[in-house]
Amino acid sequence: MGLIVFLVLLGMFFLVVELVLLPGISIGTVLSLLCYGAAAYFGFLRFGALGGGATIVAILAVSLVATVISLRAKTWQRFSLDQKIDSSSMESPADELKAGDRGTTVSRLSPMGKVNIGGKVYEAKSTDVYIDQRKEVEVVGFENFTVIVKRAE
Repeated sequence: MGLIVFLVLLGMFFLVVELVLLPGISIGTVLSLLCYGAAAYFGFLRFGALGGGATIVAILAVSLVATVISLRAKTWQRFSLDQKIDSSSMESPADELKAGDRGTTVSRLSPMGKVNIGGKVYEAKSTDVYIDQRKEVEVVGFENFTVIVKRAE
């Protein structure tokens, strides 16, 4: 009886490993089926048809419970990382600038280039076709880490 229980529990372990760690048909499935088959065989061998049937019912019940518990999201949340990454590789210009701020072009914007606003250099995109170097520009918006500028009036 102890061997049958051990084989059923070992089969359940391999089933859970297959479901959670090794998805797909692989070694976990094969080992689980082998353990379940051996448990059913010994159940029929030692306890006859009634014992073998009871073993198969127990295998099905244990497998169903293990599958449901393993696939519930809350079961594995305690093992997962809960940290959230709020940082970025660089600060967004939208955090430091606002629409209407003025600066000068460091390079020609055709339509992309560099601008100096408030003593800091930013990647910029012009709304015009191009803006020459050392011309005054005004911030009109932001696109990711790029400042959108137009010629200052």
